[in-house]
Amino acid sequence: MTDTIGLVMIVAGLVFDVLGCLGLIRLPDVYNRLQASTKCVTLGTCSILIGTFFITGFTSTGFKALLAVFFLVLTSPVSAHAISRGAHKAGIKLWKGSTCDALEERNKEAQQ
Repeated sequence: MTDTIGLVMIVAGLVFDVLGCLGLIRLPDVYNRLQASTKCVTLGTCSILIGTFFITGFTSTGFKALLAVFFLVLTSPVSAHAISRGAHKAGIKLWKGSTCDALEERNKEAQQ
């Protein structure tokens, strides 16, 4: 039973990773691509690692997989935020179809 759950988690993770790669190709600007890649890492890779834990159980490989999940969940959103903030400060424009730029609006309010 745990092997089946592990395989389902691994397949789900692979699907998320493939969709994240498609998002990197298809999405229009750096901010949308960054969201796709962050979801790819957080959902895809963590699902694969959790599936690995289910298959291997409480072995050294299983503990390493859980530890990697912990660090991925901890660092992936922080790094995505830092990259997007750096891109915004560097002046990289949003896609023309974007509806709002909350950071720019907040910066304008702070200057007044």
